Amino acid sequence: MASRSGHLGTLTDFHYASEAPRVYTGKTMKVLFTLLALPSLAFAQIKAGFADREVVPDIGMEFPGNYGKSIAKEIHDSPKVRAAVFDDGKKRIAIVGLDALAIRRETAVAARKLVQEKTGIAPENILLGASHSHTSGPTVMVLPGEYDHADEHVKMLAYEKSSGADPKYLERFVKGIADAVVAANTNLAEVSLSFGVGKEDKVSFNRRQRMKNGLSFSHAGRGNPDIVGYAGPIDPDVGVIGAWGKDGKPLGVVVNFACHATTGPAPFSANWIYYLEKTIRGGLGADVPVVFLQGACGDITQVDNLDPFAPKNGDYYGQLIGGCVGAEALKVLYRAERSTGPFTVESLVKTWRIPRRIPEPAKVARSLAMTKRNPKEVGTTEWIFAKEIVMLDALLKEERDVEVEVQVMQIGPVALFTTPAEYFVEFGLEFKKKCGFAIAFPVELANGCVGYVPTEEAFGPNGGGYETRLTSYSNLEITAGRQMLDAGLELVRKLTPAPLPAPPKAPDWKEGWSYGNVPAELK
Repeated sequence: MASRSGHLGTLTDFHYASEAPRVYTGKTMKVLFTLLALPSLAFAQIKAGFADREVVPDIGMEFPGNYGKSIAKEIHDSPKVRAAVFDDGKKRIAIVGLDALAIRRETAVAARKLVQEKTGIAPENILLGASHSHTSGPTVMVLPGEYDHADEHVKMLAYEKSSGADPKYLERFVKGIADAVVAANTNLAEVSLSFGVGKEDKVSFNRRQRMKNGLSFSHAGRGNPDIVGYAGPIDPDVGVIGAWGKDGKPLGVVVNFACHATTGPAPFSANWIYYLEKTIRGGLGADVPVVFLQGACGDITQVDNLDPFAPKNGDYYGQLIGGCVGAEALKVLYRAERSTGPFTVESLVKTWRIPRRIPEPAKVARSLAMTKRNPKEVGTTEWIFAKEIVMLDALLKEERDVEVEVQVMQIGPVALFTTPAEYFVEFGLEFKKKCGFAIAFPVELANGCVGYVPTEEAFGPNGGGYETRLTSYSNLEITAGRQMLDAGLELVRKLTPAPLPAPPKAPDWKEGWSYGNVPAELK
């Protein structure tokens, strides 16, 4: 058979069973099995490279995260693009963590195309995951030109009264993504990898509460006597991948955790991910790249509505979450076994279209009339969501359904499952339970953005809450979350999980420590 480069070196004397049988001498067989047993010849060692690039907005640009415009007046720290490239000798994949509220599908497509042009990495092998930082640059919500087909009133609502992306920053953002991946690709080196999961269950909370009236409200408020309890769980897992050079020094870290990035510092900032990075670098080194991937946290924030004490002010929660999650990640890194593999990397993608929910015509008419009045007359909240219904109606005239991508990636014993949604935590937990991998990273707001995707229960008789509101941002049909989970499970079942690295077993026992194998000496 022909030589299999990277697997059996130049060994050409090994034939398939279907070929004519050959007679091997004992010496030949010894050489053959020795070659097969050598990792450097039998398998290509895993390679990894890491890099990050700052993508700093300008003072005076918007920071998205609301349904209206908010202008940043300072830069606390520079939002970044954080990239890792993995290569198993057969395939290269790029995992990119974005300090951004979200990334629109159009922007993801453009960034992937540019990365492919510069590195050769195929678009379907690139993961672009936003951290959902509410204090980062203007990558979303309304895209330039998105409502040009609408009438003047709707265009005014979209472009003047709504949060919007900035073309200048989008160009900077896409270039930053490509530059970071190019640098990570250039930094590819043979590594050992470590994998693990820690627990941090004291800094994140389900923001939906079950009420005495049977419904579920978002942020019902501390001290509210009508709260029965939390309406859903959290995901306390701190998933970690560490990459280590031949000299044992850390080359980069990937961290997965589920909690809205709605803390301080003030804009512009990477939000609590800034303190996550600081904490990890405090333990590993000041320049170690940290790639953060946001977990399924559509209903998870730092706000505990059942806390009887007054909330802290300022930057407290950013430091709390970043510090605690970072410290847990360090514990995982210090404890986990390191291995050169072999580790398989893979990426599988499924795309399809999901219909939007359509508001009733009477609701659209009422909302349109409301948007033509002063918000103070009708109430700010009512005016905002009336505006959103009018804008959604305009979108529906152009596009009744939305392209959705689910991606599953494998790095040895870890499966990554992405959705473009602010995805409810229950879905992420179910994927972890059913995927068959020792470790799973649900990654929300990846490769696009379709807004909140709650469970079907949240739309039922005991449901409700902010995340179910119909807006230009969140509007997919109520089965969307289940469709995404089913797609992820369909893809992950095509992969073969690898076992977690384990240390070598202790040698057979011969004798104990002669200093200590004695009874107590009293005199």
